[in-house]
Amino acid sequence: MSSVRAHFDGRVFVPDSAVDLPVGYTLEIPIPSSQDSQGPGSYSLAELAIQLEKLPANPEWPADGAAQHDHYLYGTAKKQ
Repeated sequence: MSSVRAHFDGRVFVPDSAVDLPVGYTLEIPIPSSQDSQGPGSYSLAELAIQLEKLPANPEWPADGAAQHDHYLYGTAKKQ
């Protein structure tokens, strides 16, 4: 399944880019409730932490990444 970004002009849904579908093709467009459509950045910190816990660990990440972030981001010398 793929998704298409579109906007509602008050009467019809208009795709934001070209869509390769035959004329007359029927679609079902789920409309989120107002509480589901809060948009990006609307999650609480606790909700984000729960989602983060679901991500797999990456064994290649350095254990001292937070303490030595300047070294890993900018290549500065490691702090003692």
